Amino acid sequence: MQTSDLAIALLHHPVLNKRGERIGSAVTNLDLHDISRAARTYGVKDYYVATPYEDQLELIGEITEHWKNGHGASANPARSEALAIVRPVVGFEAIVKDMQRRLGQQPLVVATSAKPQAAQMGYGELRAHLDRKISPVLLLFGTAHGLTPEVMTSADAVLPPIGRHSDYNHLSVRSAVSIILDRLLGDREDYIIFKSTA
Repeated sequence: MQTSDLAIALLHHPVLNKRGERIGSAVTNLDLHDISRAARTYGVKDYYVATPYEDQLELIGEITEHWKNGHGASANPARSEALAIVRPVVGFEAIVKDMQRRLGQQPLVVATSAKPQAAQMGYGELRAHLDRKISPVLLLFGTAHGLTPEVMTSADAVLPPIGRHSDYNHLSVRSAVSIILDRLLGDREDYIIFKSTA
């Protein structure tokens, strides 16, 4: 089952390097494969990959074409299905315009960050927004050392960092996407807790 209420986007530009400078990062095969598989597992229909660089857009096209229509499609149909949700775009603004055009509504833009930010929205609050289908949601992830300040300020809200109770703060973006999707879209059944009798 797929939901049109939540789209995810991985921005390769503009992002920050370790010195806090504005850069563009390279597209990786792993991010395309792993994030599309996680997104498809949780019913996300659109995974935007944003880069303004023509050679990087061509690379995305070559990788997805191989798995959607080339030898990879017959060798691994499940991978083909996941990569079919990848949407290459030139930037953040193009994503918002595409969602507005297709869905007829402005998405709620929610950024992610490894550091606490202003205008934070809790996971429960965003989950409730999705459950009530108030508006489409665009969830932004950054590569390299995260989204730039101008992207963060253009978002309507920011989710809290994942591992904010730890002094280690270096999750891969692939892991972060999976964790956040589970918090927002995963089953919330009661778990049985077994107590030791020893």
